[in-house]
Amino acid sequence: EVQLVESGGGLVQPGGSLRLSCAASGFTFRGYDMSWVRQAPGKEPEWVSSILSDGSITQYTDSVKGRFTVSRDNAKNTLYLQMSNLKPEDTALYHCATGLGSDYTIPAGSWGQGTQVTVSS
Repeated sequence: EVQLVESGGGLVQPGGSLRLSCAASGFTFRGYDMSWVRQAPGKEPEWVSSILSDGSITQYTDSVKGRFTVSRDNAKNTLYLQMSNLKPEDTALYHCATGLGSDYTIPAGSWGQGTQVTVSS
């Protein structure tokens, strides 16, 4: 059974930083492309970032480019999202997911329950 458990969210002031983690189990993590997706209250899910299975290529939606960095440790079965210079509009529930996404598609694989990120002064 695929399990994805996110952690690292919290309340942070604008301009602050957080590092999200996603612990994966129940499947061969190193063989899967992975993504981060976020959903703000009352809004549709929004793709944030993807990374290939070997970590060689990463992609980001424009609004987070230069501020967020996705990475993975295949030895630890863990996906990360380093977020810096956070803005109030980054407030959302952040999910990790199997598969790739883009500005036009949401990953179609398994999703975790999410970790809440709130950016507020």
